[in-house]
Amino acid sequence: MWQQQLDEIKQGNTKTLARCISYIENEVKGYEELLQQLPPSQTPIIGITGPPGAGKSTLVDALTGLLVQEGKSVAVICVDPSSPFNLGALLGDRIRMSEWYNNPKVFIRSLATRGSLGGLHPKIIEISDLMKVAGFDFIIVETVGVGQSEIEIAGLADITVVVVVPEAGDEVQTMKAGLMEIADVFVVNKSDRPDADLFVKNLRLMLAPAFHNHNMPVPVIKTIASQKKGIDELLKTITDSFLLAKDNEKRSWLLAEKAFHLIQQKKMTAIDKGLLKQKIEAEGKDFNLYAFIKQYY
Repeated sequence: MWQQQLDEIKQGNTKTLARCISYIENEVKGYEELLQQLPPSQTPIIGITGPPGAGKSTLVDALTGLLVQEGKSVAVICVDPSSPFNLGALLGDRIRMSEWYNNPKVFIRSLATRGSLGGLHPKIIEISDLMKVAGFDFIIVETVGVGQSEIEIAGLADITVVVVVPEAGDEVQTMKAGLMEIADVFVVNKSDRPDADLFVKNLRLMLAPAFHNHNMPVPVIKTIASQKKGIDELLKTITDSFLLAKDNEKRSWLLAEKAFHLIQQKKMTAIDKGLLKQKIEAEGKDFNLYAFIKQYY
């Protein structure tokens, strides 16, 4: 059964791809067999992250347009905030990218965070690996832009693009150290706004201490995504960065990060928070946290 599904996905059957993504999302019986049959793939995953309002969706839209113009096929995973009522995706990105909805070169899938604190879908690794089989030239993953999504995306994407805006001037001083470490490319979007050049200069100065963790300085690209300006330079920078990433040890670290996350997820499957709460309440006033958790070692 699963081999037939894989064969259809390899042949470009997007309906089968969409159906199998749903199988993984909902943990349909046997979905792990499907994952275990996935062949290796070199399809690059571009992670787009950054604070809300930075213009990530507009940037993804412009990047998709340029790739299609160059004859490339693109899969876009839009991780939307969950509805507080049914944990479904609010589909904001699907609306913003409606231009590509019926384009045969573009496949768009919206995923809800489903309460995940990191701003990514709990099955994002498995889903993106499945999409690699479909033969797309590029896979773009856009995060919600909250919580630890910037750090999580680095454990998923081959190239991590962090999008910021000039208004974040003061925030550069307090920008997470982790953000500096994981960014392969910084994009200063809406760069037609006042003091954009000063912001770029300060950002490059802030990045200087992090250079020792990179073979080359982290590129800072100015864009105006709404006007499609700077997108050519961004795509070239992403492509160059991917070629460099293939030659260094990042791929091994990336796979190790994915393996760690999946093992951790599997180990925690049997742990139920509601049941933990009941057991803790039953312990009474003499409860000791460390003695309690020892039974789960």
